Amino acid sequence: MIIAVIDIGKTNAKVVLVDGESFREVAARTIPNGVVQAAPYPHFDTEKLWAFIVESLAALNREHPIDAISVTTHGATAALVGDDGTLVLPVLDYEHAGPQELGEEYRTVRPRFEESGTPVLPVGLNAGSQIYWQSKRFPEKFARARWILMYAQYWSFRLTGVAASEVTSLGCHADLWEPRNGRFSSVVKNQGWTDLMPPVRKAGDVLGPIRPEIAQAARLRSGIPVHCGIHDSNASLLPYVLTRQAPYAVVSTGTWVVVMAIGARPVVLDEARDTLVNVNALGDPVPSARFMGGRAFSVLGGKSGDLPPEAIAEVLKRGAMLLPSLPEDSGPFPGRKAAWTVPREDLSEDAVQAVIAFHLALMTATCLDLIGAEGPVIVEGPFAANRAFLMMLKVATGRAVLAGGSATGTSVGAACLAAGRAPEPALVTIAEELPPGAADYAARWRALVADR
Repeated sequence: MIIAVIDIGKTNAKVVLVDGESFREVAARTIPNGVVQAAPYPHFDTEKLWAFIVESLAALNREHPIDAISVTTHGATAALVGDDGTLVLPVLDYEHAGPQELGEEYRTVRPRFEESGTPVLPVGLNAGSQIYWQSKRFPEKFARARWILMYAQYWSFRLTGVAASEVTSLGCHADLWEPRNGRFSSVVKNQGWTDLMPPVRKAGDVLGPIRPEIAQAARLRSGIPVHCGIHDSNASLLPYVLTRQAPYAVVSTGTWVVVMAIGARPVVLDEARDTLVNVNALGDPVPSARFMGGRAFSVLGGKSGDLPPEAIAEVLKRGAMLLPSLPEDSGPFPGRKAAWTVPREDLSEDAVQAVIAFHLALMTATCLDLIGAEGPVIVEGPFAANRAFLMMLKVATGRAVLAGGSATGTSVGAACLAAGRAPEPALVTIAEELPPGAADYAARWRALVADR
């Protein structure tokens, strides 16, 4: 069985073929996911993405005939669709600050953190605030909306014509769902959006066969089933939810580093520090925390690959650190400006890379502490190949750290929806140790952060 996964990340979009028996990725196509800087606001180029999806399905199907399609996307994104199935407004880029124009007004109608598990977030990171802003700034166009679709379900809707809601996307810091009660939140009711929300379906449900005209355009056989779809961090989590005993934590890395604790000890989440409650594919609440680690890695010029021991020794000896935050408007230390304890230009390039990796590891460890994570820490995505990151995470948490074997754990996780099962994840336990002094380095970083 070959499963095509449409995987729309904030930075890149992919169509990946996954073997439903071995769960190997057998082929993939990728395109940058740019933002259109044009009226009425910065938005995702959905038509460019759609053309890429159809072309990729056609090209990949020639290599390996496709049997099913699954979808996974980044969160904090909603699509407003009219009766004719087209967008009544472009899909807003969540990094656009427009929704904050009505931020104070929206806070009077949004659900409490205790209800939704959603903190007040900057720019458009609360999907509820996006929808509220669009309804007030573009009332005539908003009035034409028939459906409010979360982003994964927008793409499955385009493939099938069937509208659906799904809890992993509704529960992704959106203000739209009550994770502990399993129902739409108060803002949906009090803003009159209830009838705009399609029926809630499970992430793995088959919404329908691919529409005939799309099958023809993509040169696919008719009747291929299309599954409802899932939020990308929850796609990374799914194989563990289905196969592993609690407690443990999964660190899903990409543009965002999302930390999710299964079987966590009870803690009071701090909404001011970017903690939240996600909802997994089974509908269960999952204490979580996040920061834009992948974005920071990119902005800082981070590079993957093993580092020479002398570079790590240099960093530990000199106490060279990067203190939070970058970006400064999200994560566990909001509002703080990043600072180097030793000027970057005074360090070798390899030492700079070690500082970047250690910073990201210590930020991740902070997130794990905030949500009461216990048990081993599993790292998925690009950071799973960063040995310095993994070794410092092991030091900072004092727990076992395991690296996932796939660079795109989201795609394999989404494939599980179509396969109806999950593989036992291939994990590598990190056995390497950092030199003496690493624990003191972590403690010093924490002390400096606490004093700022």
